[in-house]
Order: sequence, then structure tokens, then C-alpha cells
Amino acid sequence: MRVLITEKKEDGRLEAIDRRDWTEDMLAALQHANYILLNGQEYEMLEGRLNVNDATMEILVAPVSESGSVPQ
Repeated sequence: MRVLITEKKEDGRLEAIDRRDWTEDMLAALQHANYILLNGQEYEMLEGRLNVNDATMEILVAPVSESGSVPQ
């Protein structure tokens, strides 16, 4: 399945940061994970939705700072 990861910036803007096909195992792991690593950056997964028209899982994330907190 195609997965689109969108980052919520500190100023509220949304920016698509990754789009790729995920395996069934990766999709199943979403049930057990709250954070993802992408290109060396850790993100907290905020919410997800299934876009049926595009056959895409869309995941909204926020970057985790080095102190371990998510910017507000």
C-alpha cells in the first residue's frame, strides 16, 4: 500500500516528506508504534487516515526534538 507521511511544522503548515509503498508487515507494525524514524529524524505519529480514492494511507507526524519532546 502507498503511504504518504506529512509533517506538521511548528507554524502549522503541512509538508509531505515521504511517499512510498509499504509492505504488509510495515503497515501491521503501525498498530504497535507511536514513533517512526525517517532519514535520521524521529517523528511522533499524530494521526492517520485512509484515503480510499487514492488507495493511500496518510500519516500526520511531528518532529521530536533532541530533548525528546514534540514542538507545540
